[in-house]
Order: sequence, then C-alpha cells, then structure tokens
Amino acid sequence: MQNDLAAGAVTRTVEVGAITLTIDYWSTLPMDQWTAAANKPLSFAVHATVTPADGQKIYLSRVTATPVVAGDDGALPAPDPIVDQASVAPGYLVLDPYSYSQTFIVPALDSAATSLELTVKYELLQQSTPTSSDYAKQTAVDTLSIAIAPED
Repeated sequence: MQNDLAAGAVTRTVEVGAITLTIDYWSTLPMDQWTAAANKPLSFAVHATVTPADGQKIYLSRVTATPVVAGDDGALPAPDPIVDQASVAPGYLVLDPYSYSQTFIVPALDSAATSLELTVKYELLQQSTPTSSDYAKQTAVDTLSIAIAPED
C-alpha cells in the first residue's frame, strides 16, 4: 500500500490555471502511531505563485479534506469532511512569501481500517488585476494516500 507520508513528510506541487501551489504535508505523530483508534494530526502549509506575476494576489477561501477509509474487504465508513472556511474576505493571502498553515485532526476510524485516502480541495481566488476587487475562482485538488498502522 502506498503511503505518501512514509518518510514523515511530503511536498506536492499542484498547478491550476496560472497558479502553482506548493504544499508541504507532515504529521507530528509518527506514522507507526497512525492507528485506526488514534486522533491523527495532519499539518500542511500552502503557498502560491502565479505566472505571469503581474502583481495580483492569490487568496485561499476554503480548504476541504474528504477522507475515504478502506480495509482489507473494501470501503469502510468515513468521518465527515474537515473544512476550514476563511474568516476574512476574500480569504487568506497565500501568494509567496505568504503562506497558509493548518493542522487537521483525522478522528478515530473503523477498527478494520488499513488505509486512508484524503482528498484535499483548495479553493483559491485570484485577483483579476492588482487593484481589482474582481476575482477568478480556481480549485486545486490533491490526494494523499496514508497507511493505517495496525493496533499493537
């Protein structure tokens, strides 16, 4: 089973339109402790670049992590999606050198779980011009596959 966090951290690059997102994922909980029963912290930091860099800003308006849980016999019940909706309009500035950092806690899973797939959706707003209050929405999606450690 593929485990994107086997080394403890992974960096991803996702391109959407003129925006390139660089996303660092890591966990403060060692992977051998990512058991079904544990609360599993997934931390991530996101920053964006835009080409051409004409001075317009990039904002993150919402992040949604949707878990899909599987065991040896197939799909299992999964927790609800984890959502962070920006508390400021139009969102959080993520244009390099600024970034967005967050930790989502994946709750306890079905005891038969052997793997977790997290689909993380980043909803971005790109200013149309550097002085405009008009925005274009882009949605970037990344998926992490994480092995669930057996209980001792």
